[in-house]
Amino acid sequence: MEKSLSSFADPTLPFFRDEAQQTLSVSGKQPSYIADHRQRLRARFMQGGAATLPDYELLELVLFRAIPRRDVKPLARQLLDRFGDFNRVITAPEARLRECAGIGDAVIVELKVLEAAAHRMARSKIMHQHVVSSWDALLDYCHTVMAHRETEQFRVLYLDRKNVIIADEEQGKGTVDHVPVYPREVAKRALELNASALILVHNHPSGDPTPSDSDIDMTQQILAACNALGLTLHDHLIIGKSNELSFRSEGYI
Repeated sequence: MEKSLSSFADPTLPFFRDEAQQTLSVSGKQPSYIADHRQRLRARFMQGGAATLPDYELLELVLFRAIPRRDVKPLARQLLDRFGDFNRVITAPEARLRECAGIGDAVIVELKVLEAAAHRMARSKIMHQHVVSSWDALLDYCHTVMAHRETEQFRVLYLDRKNVIIADEEQGKGTVDHVPVYPREVAKRALELNASALILVHNHPSGDPTPSDSDIDMTQQILAACNALGLTLHDHLIIGKSNELSFRSEGYI
């Protein structure tokens, strides 16, 4: 067991020099209590998987790479206290992360690489797939990318004649309760892509996916533009924190 644990040794140098000032022992080496804790935690993760670890310990594993020689448990708990859970930590805006003491470039890079990997894995399950057969994967993707955002984002999924997703594009970013959308631009982009249909998606940072009057009006404008150009608007999804609302299922389109 000791042999397998030693394979989890920390890197000698930090990724960024500005975070090189770590808590060291007199000899300049990592204190043994920190090294032992890291070895035990990594071993638990490898043996039992992520499901066996609470959020703060999973976050510690991420922080180990960015901060090689310091006890990162207080920082992990600080981040969770501030943002709420693991998902909200890794998706937090860079500016808000930098407001936390102890957070620098190295930590932000690790968190954002993890976020990008999650997005890319979820996206790979829907691109160039038939939308009906991949509907659950589509919802998972939308929640992964949008559910934990602190501001509204508007995306359009463009489909070909066989209802296969050919493009996933962000059309706009907004504030906590509004995002500007231009129906003509949405329809114009569909023609550029030679798309036959589209699905609108946006998030509500409040967590409540109930559509506002402006959401309904905007959807009707895009629907009118689609009808004029022979395009099909399959749906408009509003993504909340833990659920979503479908305009088609609710009878709005």
